[in-house]
Amino acid sequence: MIAYLDCYSGISGNMFLGAMLHAGLSWESLQQLLALLPVEGYQLRREPVEQGGIHGQRFEVVLENPDQPERHWSEIRQMLEDAPLPAQIRQRALAIFRTLAEAEASVHGVEPEEVHFHEVGAVDAIIDIVGAAIAIEVLGIKQLYASPLPLTSGMVQTAHGLLPVPAPATLEILRRVAAPWRPCPVEGELVTPTGAAILATLARFEQPAIRIERVGYGFGHRRLPWPNCLRLCLGTAERLDGSAGEELDRDWVTLIESNLDNTTPELLGALMDELLAAGALDVTFSPLQMKKNRPATLLSVLARPEQSEELATLILRSSGTLGVRLQQMQRLKAQRQQEELLTPLGPVTIKVKRLGGRVLSAAPEYESCRHLAQERGLPLNVVYELVEQCLNASLRPQGQALAQADGLAGATDSSAAGRE
Repeated sequence: MIAYLDCYSGISGNMFLGAMLHAGLSWESLQQLLALLPVEGYQLRREPVEQGGIHGQRFEVVLENPDQPERHWSEIRQMLEDAPLPAQIRQRALAIFRTLAEAEASVHGVEPEEVHFHEVGAVDAIIDIVGAAIAIEVLGIKQLYASPLPLTSGMVQTAHGLLPVPAPATLEILRRVAAPWRPCPVEGELVTPTGAAILATLARFEQPAIRIERVGYGFGHRRLPWPNCLRLCLGTAERLDGSAGEELDRDWVTLIESNLDNTTPELLGALMDELLAAGALDVTFSPLQMKKNRPATLLSVLARPEQSEELATLILRSSGTLGVRLQQMQRLKAQRQQEELLTPLGPVTIKVKRLGGRVLSAAPEYESCRHLAQERGLPLNVVYELVEQCLNASLRPQGQALAQADGLAGATDSSAAGRE
């Protein structure tokens, strides 16, 4: 499933969720997952809206106490990391808030950790951002696309007083992703910081080839000369030949890097083991030549966003580096899973790669083959050969390949018995 947002009238967190609800997002699922957050003092409301002959939904967070606390980025991050949300929802919400924190830090000339949120730290903004992450996950949206945004003028009232439109944080968020704008004749804010952060973090600003299956309209509160709504199109990707495209898995990761020129190979090996044990997704070393022709090593670590600071601290503690670099990035992934394959030597784990439900490749899993080789007293390469033959047999009609595998197993068993 892919989604296209027609932002002709701008975007806010409320409009985004209204469009998602109108397009089929379960109201019950949204309420249940938002209830996992440690925030209170609000109610969720949705209502049908009709403007200019277009019917849709308006979503809003009704606050029981309008005086909302200011929250620092560290407080919001800890809140989301501690909440019992599904991992993908937590990662997306953290990524959106991180986009906001980095933009606010740039505007105010401080470090992200020093940023304290006003409007976007309040309960309604937290609900909007986590709700957006929930909508993407529950509806199974693999990629979000967006149209150009309306560039308006005027002023907006904020905690810092009157500020020009687009608000400085909104402009900084969208500048970083080179979001396209089109002139719009009205005055006032049509693109909010929350809406901008959702787009900058999750969307690509282009029109996809899409086979539209559902349409949703999410309405804002302002009265404009046109229906003030965000239009959402849900469907499947189309190829140029008209066939349905492949759907890819996507997630967000943090790339942590550091140049190490004062760490021995033994300590690098120990550091890799420590990082992997602490939850790193991947750890690699690359040779570098630094200033004064000093040889060095580039350490690259892929981490889940919520673990990035923990792993960065580990690197600072366990190596001689004085600093690390962190980048947020999105990954495109084929579907991968582990399955069990029965062989004449016993069951073995294989890794299967799929794209759009179609098997592209399968390979033996190293640790499973190594365990089987030790258990049967066979060379590892012999076990690999047998497992690959069984894999080939399982991917085509049974027959000659399986017979050859049985013969190989018998030969290896005899060979092993002779050695005993």
